[in-house]
Amino acid sequence: MYQIQVKHKLPVLFAIAFLRAKFPPLNRTFACKLAFRTILLLLIMFSGNLEHASAQGLSAYFGLGSANNPPGTTAGCPSQQIFDAFNAACEPAPSMGGLFGVFGADFMVKPHLGINGEYSFRFAQADYLPLAGIRYRPTFYDFNAVYQPLSAGKRVVPELQGGIGGAKVSLYFSQTACLVSACQTQSLHFASANHFLVHGAAGVKIYFKPNAFIKPQFDLRYVHNLNQQFGRNILPEYTISIGYSFGEH
Repeated sequence: MYQIQVKHKLPVLFAIAFLRAKFPPLNRTFACKLAFRTILLLLIMFSGNLEHASAQGLSAYFGLGSANNPPGTTAGCPSQQIFDAFNAACEPAPSMGGLFGVFGADFMVKPHLGINGEYSFRFAQADYLPLAGIRYRPTFYDFNAVYQPLSAGKRVVPELQGGIGGAKVSLYFSQTACLVSACQTQSLHFASANHFLVHGAAGVKIYFKPNAFIKPQFDLRYVHNLNQQFGRNILPEYTISIGYSFGEH
């Protein structure tokens, strides 16, 4: 006999309504689509005329790192605990961490000034309300002005970035479906919180080949209202990437 078993059936509808209030489903896919399309547009626009891009300097990169945010606290709960509406009780709050991926592209329109688009994402979902089977996955995108203080042709190229973008925290609800003795757990997306952010970064491109580089970078984001889901609005991120420059550097 086939039956669906949903964890913690009591007050599921109330809990979903409560979480939707904290995670309003505003344009859930717009932020991701905009980030992907803008970065791809940078690559297409400038790699389409490779000779011109070579004269100016187009770079693309991909890397790994982590973004960190401490646990938050819901009013009326003990420190670093949040309210679990599925169980009508407080439980330990999540912190943000884990393995993140980052990819981006920058184009130097002048010897020291350029533009950049960047997208950062957590590879896997993580527990948000584990007793209720709720998990989360954050993503961030930003568009920046780039300043490189050194002249082209250096093996070590410091870089500063500053710009704006958006953050998205997606929630997933786990449910278990059983057929006889075999059970399978599925994760269903049901709500998102979208936030405006201000971004700054400092990094350095270290060229180990004429056009190939590694890029350690420190990012600092102010994410408006992120403290509704985590402990603070300030979000540091540390990454190291590998990339390629199609033109001068």
